[in-house]
Amino acid sequence: MTDTKAQAESHQFAIDHLSLIDEDWARLIELAGPCTHRSQPAREPYEALIRAVAYQQLHARAADAIIARFLGMYSPCRFPHPDQILTTEFDDLRACGFSARKIDTICGIAKGALSGLVPARDIANGMSDDELIARLTELPGIGRWTVEMLLIYTLGRLDVMPADDFGIREGYRFLKSLDTLPSRREMENAGLPCRPYRTIAAWYLWQVSALPGYKKRK
Repeated sequence: MTDTKAQAESHQFAIDHLSLIDEDWARLIELAGPCTHRSQPAREPYEALIRAVAYQQLHARAADAIIARFLGMYSPCRFPHPDQILTTEFDDLRACGFSARKIDTICGIAKGALSGLVPARDIANGMSDDELIARLTELPGIGRWTVEMLLIYTLGRLDVMPADDFGIREGYRFLKSLDTLPSRREMENAGLPCRPYRTIAAWYLWQVSALPGYKKRK
C-alpha cells in the first residue's frame, strides 16, 4: 500500500468517526469536503521548528518570503546545517525579515540540534507527544503550539488538538454557535470525543473561515 493510499484510508476512518459525534460535526465535514491534510515527512524536526518560528504571528505570504530569503543565503544547500546558522551574522538574518527575538529562537534551535536536545527524526518518531512537548519547550521562544505544529505537519501525528490556536477556537465557536471563544480547557474537553483523530478534527476547524455562511465575531 502506498503512503498516499494509507493516508487517504486513515483520513476516511477519521471522517467516519467525526461524523458520528453529532450533527454539527457531520454538517461541517459535508460543507468542507474531503480532508486534504498532508504532513512533510522528509523534514527533520530541526528544520520544521525553524520553519514554524518563521510563520509565528505572520501572514503565510510574508513568512514564505522570509523563508525564501533565508534559504537563498545558503544555496545550493536545501536547508542550512545548524553550524551554518550559528556562523551567520545577525544582520544577515535580520535582513531576511526575522525579528531579533526570532533570531535568538532560531539560534537556540540550532544549538539544540547540535547538543541533541532537538532529536533527529528517527528518535522523535519513538517519543510520545507529551515527551516531545516537554523536551522542546525547554528551548527559548518555543511554546506548546510550535511543537504541536511539528507533531502534526512533520511527524504526522493524528491525535493532536492545538487548543490555544485561534483558528481552531474560532472554528469551534462557529461550529457550536457560541457567543464567545472557548477557553483552552473548553477546547481540550471539546476535543475528547474526536480522539484518536484530533488532528483531522483540527484540520476541519481550520477550514471554517473559508466556508459559505461564516461570519466573524463582532
